[in-house]
Amino acid sequence: MTEENKVQGNSTPETGVNPEIVPAATGEETVAQVEPETVEEANVTAETSAPELDGDAYSVAQLKKGTVVRGKIVKVDDDQAFVDIGYKYDGVIPIRELSSVQLGSAQDAVEVGQEVELKVVSLNDEKEKLVLSKRAIDSENAWSDLQAKQDSKEIIEAKVVDVVKGGLVVDVGLRGFIPASMVERHFVEDFSDYKGRELRLRVKELDREKNKVILSQKDVLDEEYEAKKQDVMGGLTPGQEIEGTVQRLTPFGVFVDVGGVDGLVHISEMSWSHVEHPSELVKEGDQVRVKVLKVDPANERISLSLKAAQPGPWQRVKEELEIGSIVTGTVKRLASFGAFVEVLPGVEGLVHISQIAHRHIGTPHEVLKEGEQVNVKILDINPDEKRVSLSIKETEEAPAPAPRPERGERRAPKETISEEYSQALNLTLGERFGDKLSKFK
Repeated sequence: MTEENKVQGNSTPETGVNPEIVPAATGEETVAQVEPETVEEANVTAETSAPELDGDAYSVAQLKKGTVVRGKIVKVDDDQAFVDIGYKYDGVIPIRELSSVQLGSAQDAVEVGQEVELKVVSLNDEKEKLVLSKRAIDSENAWSDLQAKQDSKEIIEAKVVDVVKGGLVVDVGLRGFIPASMVERHFVEDFSDYKGRELRLRVKELDREKNKVILSQKDVLDEEYEAKKQDVMGGLTPGQEIEGTVQRLTPFGVFVDVGGVDGLVHISEMSWSHVEHPSELVKEGDQVRVKVLKVDPANERISLSLKAAQPGPWQRVKEELEIGSIVTGTVKRLASFGAFVEVLPGVEGLVHISQIAHRHIGTPHEVLKEGEQVNVKILDINPDEKRVSLSIKETEEAPAPAPRPERGERRAPKETISEEYSQALNLTLGERFGDKLSKFK
């Protein structure tokens, strides 16, 4: 076996052993020649120890597969970085050996002038090729560091480097994974904008044999939320108006952050007018003013209202509606006794069935339908009782009555009769009964 075959490796060494760092050696830049037997022996012990040297240069006797060295980054390309470790030529760190997570460019991991600790992956003096790994050192250090932080429940900060199916990937010296359910306190549908964010995390699970690192931001947020909750709730009173931030929308309402604690604005409290979905009025991140309806510390619930913090629609009635005026409204509901028409946002008036049409109708459904725009006349306003009486028929001209016949004038028959029957009606008795009458003479 040649010397080259003995000292060159093709794969990253296992990170289970942490060799001691080798100081620089004294001497000329020319590397001393080593007998094959010496190199063979050095390879066997490289993963466990390295000789102590003085000076600023490494010799081939000290650079073995697994040796830990220090150096300075001198050049960074897209797919690799070059480092000066005091050897006769620079070493190279392939992009795959820069980090445990996938990188878009080597510049995402190191920069020129940065001092780094590395492990020798392979050495080939004939081709002047020295391959080094930063990932191996970082991974080894990360396992012990993360274990200590898990034991102490210390919060760590890490940047999201990738969004994958089921969660997020972060760089913590190792490839850390945050399941989707552990990212936020609430459900997140789309994580695409999380890439590049710095998150505060707690180590959830470590399994070195399976190379698994599970982290959670939700645990951190839950602890902070619980610490704030009681203080915030203790400072809220029903009837109080406060500023808040819309956190998330649901079909039944919106959750608003009021000082670090979420309160619910039910959809019925969104607006004075009917709302199908909260997205019609607000979106996440909106600043809103809400009124506190109820505080329930026992069940940790806060009930809020958007509409109660706004002027009520009935306050506008006296200013904008006048008895006798005609306005346009929307048919909101139909009942057997009439129709409810919205004349202002949140203000509905009643059109009694007798005020819908000039002709008699059995039910409002005969002439009206929900959602229809109609003109109505204001008959009466009672803001205290929140009632408005309306009329549709008084906005329309009544149909002209049928002309009455002159005195002595024969009324026209109500139904059309045949000409033959009409002629028969005009016959005299003699013409109609003929010979039958003669026998009575």
